[in-house]
Amino acid sequence: QVQVVESGGGLVQAGGSLRLSCVASGRTFSNTVMGWFRQGSGKEREFVALITWNGERIYYADSMKGRFTISKDNAQNTVYLQMNSLQPEDTAIYYCAGSSLQTTRGSDYGLWGQGTQVTVSS
Repeated sequence: QVQVVESGGGLVQAGGSLRLSCVASGRTFSNTVMGWFRQGSGKEREFVALITWNGERIYYADSMKGRFTISKDNAQNTVYLQMNSLQPEDTAIYYCAGSSLQTTRGSDYGLWGQGTQVTVSS
């Protein structure tokens, strides 16, 4: 079964950090672009960052640049999202997803995890 599973969410105070993990399994992901998205309560899904499986291309949403870092460990089939200087507005469910395209559009991603909740208190 092809799947991605996120973990690492939790409750953190403003200014704190979290590292999210996304483990992919079930097939070869050598041509897959992995993206992180988030959706806050009552808000639309928002692109966060993406990384190609060979790591040559990384792209961030403007609001995440300088605070979030996406990385990957091919040996572990895992993609990470290091989040620093978290603010209450970062509170959301964070999703990992896979696509064959280098795209920020969620509709172009066909493989989604169940999400992990990040809550930032003020």
